[in-house]
Amino acid sequence: MSGKRNHNLTYRLKRRIALEGPISLADYMAAVLTDPSGGYYMTDDPFGVSGDFITAPEVSQMFGEMVGLWCADLWQRVLDGPKRFILAEVGPGRGTLMSDLLRAASVLPGLAEAAEVHLVEVSPALRKAQKKTLKNWDVTWHGELSSLPEDAPLVIIGNEFLDALPVRHYEKCEDGWRERLIGLDDSGERFVFLLGPLSPSAPAFIPPALHDAPLGVLAEVSPIAVSLVRSLAQRLVLQGGAALFIDYGRQHPSYGATLQAVRGHRPHDPLVEPGSADLTAHVDFASLIDAAETAGAAAFGPVTQGAFLQAMGLEIRAEALRRHADERQRQDIDSALTRLMSPEEMGELFKVLAITQAGHAAPAPFAS
Repeated sequence: MSGKRNHNLTYRLKRRIALEGPISLADYMAAVLTDPSGGYYMTDDPFGVSGDFITAPEVSQMFGEMVGLWCADLWQRVLDGPKRFILAEVGPGRGTLMSDLLRAASVLPGLAEAAEVHLVEVSPALRKAQKKTLKNWDVTWHGELSSLPEDAPLVIIGNEFLDALPVRHYEKCEDGWRERLIGLDDSGERFVFLLGPLSPSAPAFIPPALHDAPLGVLAEVSPIAVSLVRSLAQRLVLQGGAALFIDYGRQHPSYGATLQAVRGHRPHDPLVEPGSADLTAHVDFASLIDAAETAGAAAFGPVTQGAFLQAMGLEIRAEALRRHADERQRQDIDSALTRLMSPEEMGELFKVLAITQAGHAAPAPFAS
């Protein structure tokens, strides 16, 4: 069934381009990932060994437990234990992270009663999985972040969420920056990259550090991600609370495209069979920090995922689990530890960024 939907999405994208002309990469990504009838996240469950990729919460329960400890420390020490707070996750996958988070955080007396759980999810397929995973919790679902309640402190978690937000590509040409668009080849059958006209708005999107780029280089930016973080930071300033984003990306602006497609755990051409593969790009953390601080919030990090998990006590938790495990389970625990923390695996590429209302104490592990 999904193959037919993907075919229909391909047809509709080709027809749109034929009628309106080339479209931005951001528009293409938005359609590929979230088109109601053919988008990648809208049709099937992409997670796990049988899906297209495995995220950290699916690697081990320990990941979500460490995020749960972060939330517990934040609630008690930074927010001073409010009797009610909004605990939200954006892009919550199967609900695995929130489930493990709640189990670990609920060890702290009073937190479970204070937490009002909300999930921001656009995919009907994933909402179904989340309802099954979180069947023992009272959860409210939202289609967009802006509809979250504003009458209590907000604690929001996003794991591998920002990397799926649409990006734009700009190429430095002799006459200035031109946007790289998605069009059709001469046959009208294949999607191709091509350069659009001079883009006067490009300098507003491109980090100042890249303005003097040499000719021919590509700048990859996500105005949507910057806008989302700025809006969230403004909410935190007024509403109180904090955000934790865990994603892969770069700490400093740099040239070059990182757009990639993954299908069946293998690289896939992002312009072939749209809707059949995941599309992501590395997160520009520096731009997000600037957006948060411009809005009046405080930003901490990013630090590597390995450093964050070590500081939160992942190795201690792994040792505790080993004591009650058989040999096969101990091997799985060791494998998960390596996958989550090793620089050669997820430990170095993935970064952790925290944003809080200015004036709060620094959240863990940035307080040390």
